[in-house]
Amino acid sequence: MDETALRALIQRVIKEELDPDRIPIGVSNHHIHLTQADFATLFPNQEMTVLKPLKQPNEFASKQTVDIVGPQGTIEHVRVLGPCRAHSQVEIARSEAIRIGVDAPIRLSGHLDGAPSVKLVTPNGEVTVQGVIIAKRHIHMSNQDAARFGVKLGDTVAVEIRSADRRTIFDDVIARPREDFVLEMHIDTDEANAANVNGDTIARIVKAK
Repeated sequence: MDETALRALIQRVIKEELDPDRIPIGVSNHHIHLTQADFATLFPNQEMTVLKPLKQPNEFASKQTVDIVGPQGTIEHVRVLGPCRAHSQVEIARSEAIRIGVDAPIRLSGHLDGAPSVKLVTPNGEVTVQGVIIAKRHIHMSNQDAARFGVKLGDTVAVEIRSADRRTIFDDVIARPREDFVLEMHIDTDEANAANVNGDTIARIVKAK
């Protein structure tokens, strides 16, 4: 780590210690979750390989990518996240759903009933997945964080996101506590761009419903 990066890290740690209610923001780019069977079809005779770990425990971005093919267009080179799951799922932003011609519902991860289908394609195979969603904004947090914020699993909270020149309130954010979760709010790229999110942007809960 060079001196500039180290200095930035120290400043961030100090800021978080002085402001314990500050919630880090994770901007969730489009990505794919696959079952083991779908992975084997798309990447025959391959293992899912780690590109980099993600913030939540045991989750990672893999080196594998796929193309998402909808009725009106394609999103190329979309990252597969690991490990494999019980259901394949495609997460994209609203602007991308419009571009490829699918009416993707806003859902929490795993809530796939009635979600539209798309084709996932690699040079070695293809599968059709019924599970295209726009991820509902949410906050991962530990049980200790949940107690501190006064929320429980599934509660809806309002969150203020404040950047240098814009203040945005998201009033339908879902609390998702679990013992091993690391505190982080997840929003998609459309939401992050609208709120002018950058590395210095602060989020905090302003109201629990």
